[in-house]
Amino acid sequence: MSSVASVIAGDAASAQERQGVYELGELVVTGGRSGEGAGGQNSGIATSTVTREETWTFQKQTLDQAVNLVPGVTSTLDANGRRNESDIFVRGFGRWQVPLMIDGVRVYLPADNRLDFSRFLTSDLSEIQIQKGYASVIDGPGAMGGLINLVTRKPTKPFEAESQSSMSFGGNGQFQGWSQYVMGGTRQQDFYLQGSANYLQQNSWSMSDSYRPTFNSMEDGGRREGSDSKDWRINVKAGYTPNATDEYSINFIKQEGEKGAPLNVYNNPQVPPNSFWRWPWWNVQNLAFLSNTQLGDASYVKTKLFYNTFDNALDAYDNISYTTQSANGRFRSFYEDQAYGGSTEFGTDLIPMNTLKAAFHYRADYHTEWNFNRPTSPLNSTEPKQHQSQTTWSVAAENTFHATSNLDFVGGISYDRYEIDKAEEFNSGNSTIFEYPKGGAEAFNWQAAAIWRYSETGRLHASVSDRARFPTIFELYSTRFGTAVANPALGPERAINYEIGWKEQILRNVHVSGAVFYSDVKDLIQTVQLPTPGMTQTQNVGNGHFYGYEASVEARINPSLKAGGNYSYIYRTIHDPLQPNVQATGVPTHKAFLYLAWNPLERLTITPSLEIASDRWSDKTTNPAQPFPYVLTGAYVLGNIQAEYKVTQNFDVAAGVKNLFDQNFELAWGLPQPGRNYYIKARATF
Repeated sequence: MSSVASVIAGDAASAQERQGVYELGELVVTGGRSGEGAGGQNSGIATSTVTREETWTFQKQTLDQAVNLVPGVTSTLDANGRRNESDIFVRGFGRWQVPLMIDGVRVYLPADNRLDFSRFLTSDLSEIQIQKGYASVIDGPGAMGGLINLVTRKPTKPFEAESQSSMSFGGNGQFQGWSQYVMGGTRQQDFYLQGSANYLQQNSWSMSDSYRPTFNSMEDGGRREGSDSKDWRINVKAGYTPNATDEYSINFIKQEGEKGAPLNVYNNPQVPPNSFWRWPWWNVQNLAFLSNTQLGDASYVKTKLFYNTFDNALDAYDNISYTTQSANGRFRSFYEDQAYGGSTEFGTDLIPMNTLKAAFHYRADYHTEWNFNRPTSPLNSTEPKQHQSQTTWSVAAENTFHATSNLDFVGGISYDRYEIDKAEEFNSGNSTIFEYPKGGAEAFNWQAAAIWRYSETGRLHASVSDRARFPTIFELYSTRFGTAVANPALGPERAINYEIGWKEQILRNVHVSGAVFYSDVKDLIQTVQLPTPGMTQTQNVGNGHFYGYEASVEARINPSLKAGGNYSYIYRTIHDPLQPNVQATGVPTHKAFLYLAWNPLERLTITPSLEIASDRWSDKTTNPAQPFPYVLTGAYVLGNIQAEYKVTQNFDVAAGVKNLFDQNFELAWGLPQPGRNYYIKARATF
């Protein structure tokens, strides 16, 4: 478990929480042992876990908010904020280097994989697994910088149900939005069933009272224009458990969203002019079959079969009225994607001192896109549908040698390959579809680790992991509205991640942990300026060094007071001979999270917390473009507090304040974040 939850929830609550984890959807991480107690299998190398209780206590309703509780992990806006997308960086690696999974099945957008992590809700999750730097090759390709896995819930009682409701308000008391979560399930001797629904609507959010608009700004303060969003998700699963070890489950998840895109508060006119965007839908659907079958006393086989779809539409409007789409370059852009595939994992302990695992992964992705250009103009036109597709597969093996009862040596290797099967593009000049040269690449990966449990409470580990990730279709072929040249020969980028980590219990009630890490990054994929003015191309030209350290502490000071927190230091340098001024954007050098949990009364818990971050580099998009198009922004100290009262054993009410000091800050240049806001909520469990 993470450093926060194990203290706040307490040992009994933590154990109970583990019972609701959908274990078929977990990734059993390297270095963990099932006999280490509640959450023991998640205490492996470079792994942190955010639990349901944490997301409730600290009011983290979406994935991008929840990960900020973890050291070494930060959420931010996409590079220039134009798309209103939340990205997540794990020790400096972003969404293209850190795969996202739901119950061990990857969520991947074959066109560009520009996932918006704020679209993923947390109320129906049992835990969020985050693997940093070292992610096992057994779990599939692409985890160059780590891995994030969202694990859903599973019923544990003959009948269980839960309901959560909340409302949020701006700094001046204005209603901002509401959320609702309901779940019902049953666990019987040979089967289980569960269904849940999660809804979050944000009419808007309010800016800080400290915000002062610049001359002629398109944002005057108060209610943030374009900050509305709506998301819902349903999750239905059915499982068959014929005995104590075997399990077979079907899991269906469907989520739909829509959102606006706040404008840059400094640029008027906007840069680029085509910046008035809205997403009328952003939908993901997953259907998966997961199983675990015991083979004798020492072996097992796990399977995953899946079918995913992703539908997305983007509207580009003429101006801030968001009513017409008539000017040249305005459109409704359609994405329709689907994927299918599966994996098989085999493990055995036939040799008493040795655990051997092997896995095979296969995935086929299909992308379809087209534009309805200038929809409200008499000159409107519809492009023919363009199709791209690719296949990716991986074969991997991992061996753990138990040298002693307290010392493990782990080694893993994998071979990954992808091929582009179709790469169509529309030529608007002659109204024809042509096909780019098809690409592909292969990558060999390896990793090794040593884990020493030198006492009942202490552990030391060291690891190295050499992983690659393949480019997306966007990086290979996108012309960026006619401003870029395709590069079908673009190769994979690669990182070697090193780590030394330590965990220990000091005294009776104090737990500490720390890690030092270093990443050597090669062949970074960068957008570079071509000799032709205004034209760019994506190339493998960058090398980088990411390094830093993390520290966490948790303690029970007395029976009514608990405390904890974590700190991260991350420094990144990128060397690009074609762009000597390039900066690594999105990640603060310093980041910390601190909290107290105080019980002045038996049923009352008051939890103040601080989220702290230093500046981060952000793109600065102006017209004319600046020779150094970056700016430092984003430093903040956010005070938050929640008061929770347990009315009965099964019913809680809570109220809280976020950004208590009403700080005005930007995660991307020109895009201020919410000011002080309030919430009230209730939770009932049966």
